[in-house]
Amino acid sequence: MADYHEHSDLRFLKQIFAMAKPEGDGYQALNAAFNREDGIIPKKYRELMAIAVSLTTQCPYCIDVHTTAAKKAGATREEIAETTMIAATLRAGAAVTHGTLALKLFDRE
Repeated sequence: MADYHEHSDLRFLKQIFAMAKPEGDGYQALNAAFNREDGIIPKKYRELMAIAVSLTTQCPYCIDVHTTAAKKAGATREEIAETTMIAATLRAGAAVTHGTLALKLFDRE
């Protein structure tokens, strides 16, 4: 399985954006908004949030890119660890609260 989730696979993004240009342009506009330097939220915190989302969506490429960017923006290993545990807690919380939906559906007539 060594062929899965290799950093070098990101080279295919250029092809994907070219083959689906309108959608790719929209994605790149969102990405540019995320990466802007003049936001109220500093770059380091943006990257820590991106890591949390990447962990919950389980995207290895996003984890790679955003961890590298967070480190460059001044994040520490401890901040990455804390971000990881916050993401895990929120993911677990979502599972628990969706249990209320399961009970509601179970009780449905």
